[in-house]
Amino acid sequence: TKDPLEMTFLVVTQVMELWFGLLVHDLRVVQRALRDDDLPAGIATLQRCDLHLRALNASWLPLARFTPREFGAFRPEISDGSGFQSAEYRLLEFLLGDKSASMLVPHRGMPDQYAELEAALHAPSVWDDVTALLARRGADVPAAVLQRPAEPYEPAAEVEAAWAAVYAAPPGELTALGEALTDVAEQFSRWRYDHLLATKRAMGGRTGTGGSAGVTWLDKRVRRDVFPELWTA
Repeated sequence: TKDPLEMTFLVVTQVMELWFGLLVHDLRVVQRALRDDDLPAGIATLQRCDLHLRALNASWLPLARFTPREFGAFRPEISDGSGFQSAEYRLLEFLLGDKSASMLVPHRGMPDQYAELEAALHAPSVWDDVTALLARRGADVPAAVLQRPAEPYEPAAEVEAAWAAVYAAPPGELTALGEALTDVAEQFSRWRYDHLLATKRAMGGRTGTGGSAGVTWLDKRVRRDVFPELWTA
């Protein structure tokens, strides 16, 4: 590359990919712990995920102050390259419960990635496993909520009520689980917001890399909370 900032962009985004992969791995560890009713192990792994996300979010620092001229100088070299193509990031979103069949489209040209993402789309998310655990602990959660189809997540009043009851009771293991989940959700929201700010600063309202809607798309994503009933409970 002739532009030194392009090397910064390439290295930092590859480091981000490594963090995505680690988060996907550990969230699957969380799922196994929840299914085994091993809350201490699940909570400890979620706390580790919180630290991973904090380190991931710090990765924005070298990119966050690119000016439009600086980013524009090497942007043509990226061609159609886009964050939309990150299968690991999409897996991370699906595991956190933010699913949509439309998000499989950018991966159609990579059969192995597509198959893994399609399986994750139809498999329970971490939030689904948390809800199933609450039901096993006595929460009144309808079967329809426990057997959600693979479509964009819609909050359920019953899940919100279950978490409201957890937080109304004296602090215990489920409260600790709720706090660990909220920490992860908060750091993930910070990731999305920092992505939005870095993009807005570097390219304003231009069409995103790879043909996406850029800032408009990212702004919509920022407004979507993961583990939404925790926030409303």
